[in-house]
Amino acid sequence: MTLPGLDPTLERVLDLAGVLVFALSGAQLAAQKRFDIVGIAALAIVTALGGGITRDVLLGDTPPAAFRDQTYLIVPLIATVLVLGGHRALERISRPVLVFDALGLALFCVVGTAKALDHGLGAVPAALLGVITAVGGGVIRDTLARDVPAIFRPDSTLYAIPAALGATAVVVLWPQDALDAVTAAIVVAAVFGIRVLALRFRWRAPTARS
Repeated sequence: MTLPGLDPTLERVLDLAGVLVFALSGAQLAAQKRFDIVGIAALAIVTALGGGITRDVLLGDTPPAAFRDQTYLIVPLIATVLVLGGHRALERISRPVLVFDALGLALFCVVGTAKALDHGLGAVPAALLGVITAVGGGVIRDTLARDVPAIFRPDSTLYAIPAALGATAVVVLWPQDALDAVTAAIVVAAVFGIRVLALRFRWRAPTARS
């Protein structure tokens, strides 16, 4: 998959950056819950790759990219080592799991939507698959860690909505051949910013009235 106007090397960096930050969020959560090295590595891997594998299977792009390119498996192991050696330092960062998760959400909603469009999906299913790519790993992470996934918690701040906005932006840019390094970075920054602001100011999605 080659995004219009986007250098293939930059595209790969964007994808692997998402894998790394999601892996860090999974590994850091596992460390906070006192998992051993196996548990930390497992949570890092499923968080980093769960959304992308789901996307590839639904697209019929099998075996998924995570199994065709061993780099995708090596990166979560690097994140595991980083957390094992620097868990205390990462703990000093304000809410590190949520920050890593927000960045992964932003990166993956762009990459996931673009890949779906590149496979010929229409605008709505491509955007939906972009959201699945973005939130899938976090849902698996929280479930395995015995937490209610953020996307399902009634008191959760905006999570899927920023990803949906980012996916929609990609859908709009795609037919204009306007998705390049600059516009992709702007979309990633916007999604990340909305998610972080939602965390800071406790923005929530509407719920059904009692």
